[in-house]
Amino acid sequence: MKKTESCIIEHSKITVNGNAVFESRSETFHDFAKDAYKSLELNYPKFHKMDNLSKLAFLAAEMVLKNEDHNTTAVVLANRSSSLDTDFKYQESINSQENYFPSPAVFVYTLPNICVGEISIKHKMQTENAFFILDEFDETFLNDYAEQILLSGKAEKVLCGWTELYQDNYKAFVYLLTL
Repeated sequence: MKKTESCIIEHSKITVNGNAVFESRSETFHDFAKDAYKSLELNYPKFHKMDNLSKLAFLAAEMVLKNEDHNTTAVVLANRSSSLDTDFKYQESINSQENYFPSPAVFVYTLPNICVGEISIKHKMQTENAFFILDEFDETFLNDYAEQILLSGKAEKVLCGWTELYQDNYKAFVYLLTL
């Protein structure tokens, strides 16, 4: 297998294939994501409705996938915190006696695989996908899983990576694999 593209997002910076493509002075992920979206001219209005984990995964995927045809590309992602950042926000909306209103718009993001769905919808992907919760980034595990997908013929490429976000601590590392 070979890596054809890669992207790292951390510390308010996006690096693609080793080259910085965007950097911001934003101190929060929310502001950084908004700045990156505008600067990179992504033009995908649904982005603004996503939770932060989905925004992180989406931004990283966009840098690697670009506007090419990816309907035969699979997605295999992992992180440590699952969707805990959004889970806490949803729980706060339930706990508030003054503003009790559990939002369905927040609830939909209380599963980590929703970020895979957001990427798949944007790129019309029609193949395998998985989201794993791991203690740490395990490239061997992700690559072995991706290799099985590629060897099975279910996909021509696999977007793999780590998309960890909890509060304002975040890091994405994604890469595209082919045989």
